[in-house]
Amino acid sequence: MDLPLLVPMNEVAGRMAVQIRAHFLTKQEGGSGVLLGGVPGVPKGKVTIIGGGVVGTHATRIALGLGAQVTILDISAKRLSVLEDVFGHQIQTLMSNPFNIEASVREADVVSVLSSFLELKLQNW
Repeated sequence: MDLPLLVPMNEVAGRMAVQIRAHFLTKQEGGSGVLLGGVPGVPKGKVTIIGGGVVGTHATRIALGLGAQVTILDISAKRLSVLEDVFGHQIQTLMSNPFNIEASVREADVVSVLSSFLELKLQNW
């Protein structure tokens, strides 16, 4: 299956996902007013990303760039290991299962579900 635009489209989607969600955190938009990067004396915002593929990886880059505390969940231990190699101790990785999803979502200020069956199939996960 040849889908030359899939990866660049997913890269853009991942980058936009966090920016859009950060916008809706503002009080003006009815959000909690949490600033993802925090300020001195105030905790950073917590971002949970479900899906560590191309979209999730790019969303992680943006969330970290904004200064957020990031947790990534994925069904593949191999993929989580790759993400830990890329981002080091800047992120927390968890296996994607009902318990971990529920716990992470409860603590998060922003939740992004950024995986697709097509991406999983193409990556052989």
